[in-house]
Order: sequence, then structure tokens, then C-alpha cells
Amino acid sequence: MIVDERFTTYLRSLDTPEIDYIADIEQEALQAYVPIIRKDTQSFMKFLMQTLQPETILEVGTAVGFSALLMEAYNPKACDITTIENYEPRIPVAQQNFQRAGKQDCIHLLAGDALEILPTLTQSYDFIFMDAAKGQYPVFLPYLKERMHSGSVLVTDNILQEGDLIESHYAIERRNRTIHKRMREYLYLLTHDEDLVCSILPVGDGLAVCTMK
Repeated sequence: MIVDERFTTYLRSLDTPEIDYIADIEQEALQAYVPIIRKDTQSFMKFLMQTLQPETILEVGTAVGFSALLMEAYNPKACDITTIENYEPRIPVAQQNFQRAGKQDCIHLLAGDALEILPTLTQSYDFIFMDAAKGQYPVFLPYLKERMHSGSVLVTDNILQEGDLIESHYAIERRNRTIHKRMREYLYLLTHDEDLVCSILPVGDGLAVCTMK
């Protein structure tokens, strides 16, 4: 827990009722142990959608479609969302969720490896949300930058790794050291990139919010 749990619990007590289909999909995901964005991250994403009102959105990491549906629902403007997912068991679930919400015409799922799909994309996006394989974040970044224009916003989830990011490499379990190293590399790349202005926020499991100059 990055932020004091009592503080987080209080803030969550202020939440208002969620849209029915989003609430249902969230509960189904939690019951199936599918990782989705956390409550405080959801609130921040709603704020970003309302404020930025992006017309074109790219998501790397669909899972069961929860965050794509959340972004579409809270964006006051009609938007087109392209979302990429590589884990085969979740692809049909996401597609079913888009259909049950009636959003299959504006949310388009590309099934496959993001490293193969990203180089084939040709349009630029107003907003990019990355919540995929954490160890691949530094590899994805150059491709994402190519799809950004001046004023585009890139949001990356889970960048603080439950607080492990600040620990010594040797204090991390061996199986997690590669992700630890690559996440630190990714944050360095973001914050030292002359094309980007970034802020690292302790929201949820940590968010990196960057805009293209």
C-alpha cells in the first residue's frame, strides 16, 4: 500500500454509484482474479476523460475490457478506442463485454502481441493508456511516442510496483528483479525524454502521466 490504507478507505467511501454494466464487469473481473485498474485509478481516469475529452484513444492491455469501457463511458465526446490484448483466454471475454455494453462499434480490439501490432499502426492518438506486461514498458515507449502528437497524453499504470520500486535491487525477490529493473529504466526514460513532460503520481499502484510537447 503506497498511500495510508485508512486514507484510501475514507476516499473510497465518497464514491458514487457506478454505471450498471461497468459495476457488473468489475465484480466479475475481481471474482475471476483478473487485474483491473483500482478504484482511485478509476476516479482519476474519469477525471482525465472529462477534462481532456480525447477523440482517439489507444490502450495497450485490454484484459477483459474494463478500462476501455470506463474511458468510453466517462468521455463526454464520442471517441474511437483501439485496444490491444495478447492473452488469448481474455480476448473473447473482452469482446463479449463490449457487446453487452453496446460499445462494439467504437471499441476495437486487436488481438496479438503489442510489439507486432504497434509498428503497424499509422494514426496518432489523443490519449494512450498502457497497462500491459510491465517488463515491456521500455520497449513499447518508442512505438507509443510515434503515435503521439503535440498535446497527446500517455498514462502508464502500475509503475510503483506496490512500493517495491524504491527498494534495493537485492531486496527484491529474484523472480521480480527484471521487472524492477525495467520499470526503473522506463521511469528514467520518461522523465528524461526531451519530448515529454511527465508527472509520477502515487495513485493506485502508481501512475506516470506524460504529455507530448
